[in-house]
Amino acid sequence: MIVKRFFLRQVAGLALGTSLALSGSLAWAQHATERFTLAGWSKPISEITQIIAEPELKHFNEQGLDLAYLPGAGGGDALRNLLSGQADIAFTDPGSFFAALDQGAELIAVYDIYPQNVFNVVSLNSSPIKQAEDLKGKKIGVYSLASGTRQNLQILLHQVGLKESDVEIIVTGLLNFAPLMQGQVDATAATDTGLLVAQYRGLKDPQVIEVKDYLNYSSDLFVVRAKDVAERKEAIQQFLQAYKNSTEWMIQHPDQAAQLAVKYAIDGQDSKLNQQIIEARNRSSESELTQRDGLGTLDVSSLQKAADTYFELGLIKSPLDMQQYVSTELVP
Repeated sequence: MIVKRFFLRQVAGLALGTSLALSGSLAWAQHATERFTLAGWSKPISEITQIIAEPELKHFNEQGLDLAYLPGAGGGDALRNLLSGQADIAFTDPGSFFAALDQGAELIAVYDIYPQNVFNVVSLNSSPIKQAEDLKGKKIGVYSLASGTRQNLQILLHQVGLKESDVEIIVTGLLNFAPLMQGQVDATAATDTGLLVAQYRGLKDPQVIEVKDYLNYSSDLFVVRAKDVAERKEAIQQFLQAYKNSTEWMIQHPDQAAQLAVKYAIDGQDSKLNQQIIEARNRSSESELTQRDGLGTLDVSSLQKAADTYFELGLIKSPLDMQQYVSTELVP
């Protein structure tokens, strides 16, 4: 089963401002020469403002692409839309990528979107939980049993010699900080933006265990069909160059991006919160490796460690040689 990932996002039912709806995707026709569809793991949310504000930013149009965004409900959803031919590239997480490869899908990772692990385990300030080892015997909330919060909790426990059976898993759903604050769980597994929203809404001085301090690997990748690395190389390169340009813009102008999110993101009603979320994503877009070699640079060794850990945990059935499933030649 392709593993879906569900990060904590603000759930909103508002329609996306001035974007154009076309066959369930968001499409922006400017003066581009080639249609290119991105399968996302999410709806149009503030943290991807550099993508969804394309009608005004035009980074993809400048590279000769007519960009369409196809929303999804998790990384596995993005990969299914890619493999079914509905999209040209997928915005997905390593866990979903590993699971698809384990099932025999012919895929290649071509760009590291967020080289920093954004998952964490959060407890209240008064909690005796200070480090990962202290989680033993505790009740821990996760979004769902098929979510990245659970997988990264398993990885965290594994790194300190614990098993999932050493804790009690409680499925809390997306609004997982309420059970924490009400004492229904001792800690909750979340993401950086999920924690940020909770703090913005009143969570005071939480204790945070960062998974990246134990195993730091990518949170999201751009993935394409293996055959397209050769057949659509130029279009993929144009897309990656445009995405890199758009991300550099958002890193330099988080305040402007926050204002655009009000217009284009379904969760973007609060510009101050938008800016905090955007700045968090900007930080996760960079690492020591990308600062040296440029945004999007893939760290094959860290992906290999992650794939090995997924295998050791039984999340995938067969070991993966990540050298076979990563291409560094297309990164701008």
